[in-house]
Amino acid sequence: MAAGTSSNVHLHDIPDVILSNIFSLETETRTRNAMSLVCLKWLLLERSTRKSLTLRGNVRNLFLLPTCFRALTHLDLSFLSPWGYPLLDSFSNPLVLAKFLRHAFPSVVSLIVYIRNPLTLHLLASQWPNLQHVKLVRWHQRWPAAPIGSDLVPLFDHCPMLSSLDVSHFYCWTEDLPPVIQAYPSIATSLSHLNILKHDSSTDGFKSHELLSITACCPNLRKLLATCIFNPRFIGFISDQALLTLALNCPLLSLLHLADSTSMSNVRPNLIEDASISFATLGDVFSKLPLLEELVLDVCHNVKHTWPALELLNTKCPMLKSLKLGQFQGICRGIASPPDGVALCQGLESLSIKNCTDLTDKALIAISHGCHRLSKFEVLGCKQLTRKGMWEFTHNLRKTLVDVKISYCKNLNAVSSLQALEPIRDRIVKLHIDCVWASIIGEEKSLKNWSKLQYLSLWIAVGESLNPLSLSGLNDCPSLEEIQIKVQGDCRDQPKPFMDAFGLSSLTCYPNLTRMILDCSGVTGYALTAPVGHTDLSLWERFFLSGIQDSTLNELNYWTAQDVDVNQRCLFLPAAGLLAQCGSLRKLFIHGTANEHLMMFLLGNPTLRDVQLREDYYPAPDNDTITEMRVGSCCRFEDALNSSSRHVPD
Repeated sequence: MAAGTSSNVHLHDIPDVILSNIFSLETETRTRNAMSLVCLKWLLLERSTRKSLTLRGNVRNLFLLPTCFRALTHLDLSFLSPWGYPLLDSFSNPLVLAKFLRHAFPSVVSLIVYIRNPLTLHLLASQWPNLQHVKLVRWHQRWPAAPIGSDLVPLFDHCPMLSSLDVSHFYCWTEDLPPVIQAYPSIATSLSHLNILKHDSSTDGFKSHELLSITACCPNLRKLLATCIFNPRFIGFISDQALLTLALNCPLLSLLHLADSTSMSNVRPNLIEDASISFATLGDVFSKLPLLEELVLDVCHNVKHTWPALELLNTKCPMLKSLKLGQFQGICRGIASPPDGVALCQGLESLSIKNCTDLTDKALIAISHGCHRLSKFEVLGCKQLTRKGMWEFTHNLRKTLVDVKISYCKNLNAVSSLQALEPIRDRIVKLHIDCVWASIIGEEKSLKNWSKLQYLSLWIAVGESLNPLSLSGLNDCPSLEEIQIKVQGDCRDQPKPFMDAFGLSSLTCYPNLTRMILDCSGVTGYALTAPVGHTDLSLWERFFLSGIQDSTLNELNYWTAQDVDVNQRCLFLPAAGLLAQCGSLRKLFIHGTANEHLMMFLLGNPTLRDVQLREDYYPAPDNDTITEMRVGSCCRFEDALNSSSRHVPD
């Protein structure tokens, strides 16, 4: 139509093919749901073009299962409630439920599911023989008497087209995987993505012979993520020869992520021992992996004099975009005029340096000159860095750098970290700092606007307060939408909190803050009766959550504190009462256990629509006491939450 002419063209006049393509380009779930409310035609279009869906709700309510997503290819069943219980055990004939799921979602090729026992996987995998990507989830203990590999056999039996397997959140023994991989050579050959990176520090890493037997069967792997053992004092540690053999087994790798099992621990490291890896072998490994785009080597043991090997990355791995090094020493000397070491990797867009004890300001500045495309930078445990060096680094990268993490650096507390980021203050989108307030009173505060900051992550020691955060220079963040707070420490070392509240009320200065992750899983204390002179975790929980009733949060993920002696992480009365008063909260996910009568407190919050208990930590409680949430308790709570008598404003 010519410009300036009038017409009565309506959106409905757009050809269906074009409108369908427009809908397919939108991936955000809430936006798609809003689009579906416009009219019946848009509703049908949205449903017919949806490719991904995460199911929530109680598995017993089959009549609520949607049957309009016929084109759906990715299905996530891991959040169905009762969470963590065998998915199909709620029915006398579990095969009927499995077939009903197949009928509702016939096109699924990607599946995420909580597997408590092999029967669930046997019934589900047989319904979708064309599955290509599968992620298994389990935090409960493996049945000790089960044969080796029995949990995974049904998947390999029924899914010959499997090309991607993720067991990073699936508790099993490291011995379970190699024999299954070896028993199905055709599937092993077709695997292109294998994630065996365990996310729990209590899980053992794969021994070198296990990792090599897996990779020998999977020569076409493009992505490999694995937890292994780098400690040379342990049997089966990763040596020079093992690392080189792995590279020879999988020459097509574009992503290689190897992390020591201790890297997942909440305990901050003591840098004492050396790994059995030489810089010469590293150079040979890099030359065998020319397609690398992302490399993570989180060794947790010192790898010394690595700058000659890292110089080879630029020539041997020309497509490398992301690099993370844990406890690599001598990565850049920073003493010569031309760049050396990691500073020669000019194509890097993301760089993470962890526990590099000899990284100096000069080396950091050299990296900023050489790696001029960096948009993401993380520095952890590098104790020689100062505010001056970090300021120079961010100044040199002010046109590209938008994502920064500074943690456990001796000379960079909260104030100095923020001052070092001044050159990119108007550009940065994601930020992590440690809330170390030791010298905040004596330093000059720069209260300025962080106009584009959308995500903020904080680490804070138990017993400290969040109140100084706004005074440190982060008082004006108009775009901040999400905050993650990691609290860590032992409450048993302190008789009681030294102040009335943690300081969540201070976050009201961020007008658009709607999502929070409050992770107290690193806090240990007394869940039951505390000794004389100490307080139990219920009072500490009151301390952490006081002030949350003043927030404007829509979504909260809350990891409860723990008593490691009795393996208990649970919600206490003060927390239930405070969460019930958070008048804007719509979604609440509690990562721990709770008593049923305490969960009923939450019904007093008129805006809550989605509440779930997730025991996503190992070992998840298997034999709950009579007062904790069981299947019946969960069903009663959900019935009350979804009752028609509760009017939830939308």
